[in-house]
Amino acid sequence: MYVAMNRFRVQLGSEGAFEDVWRNRKGRLDEMDGFVEFHLLRGPEREDHTLYASHTVWRDRDAFEAWTKSEQFRDAHKSAGAHKPLYLGHPEFEGFASVEGL
Repeated sequence: MYVAMNRFRVQLGSEGAFEDVWRNRKGRLDEMDGFVEFHLLRGPEREDHTLYASHTVWRDRDAFEAWTKSEQFRDAHKSAGAHKPLYLGHPEFEGFASVEGL
């Protein structure tokens, strides 16, 4: 199993608009071999932002990497730059592989 997460620092007051972007997007994840599930997670509110994480689970790292090189990935992210005013800085990517035998 491989978990891919992107953390977003969403400006205070922009949470509803940010969530609407995700609700109304055409993700295309379900078209990919090895995709298991997706969640958008809302975290704690800080002084100037609310923390969010997009969280996808994949069969393995190879399946995730195939997604990042796919037409579906390019299509799903083609308008991502239009939403940058909603968050502070760039999303922060974190990838996690399951530890075998546990």
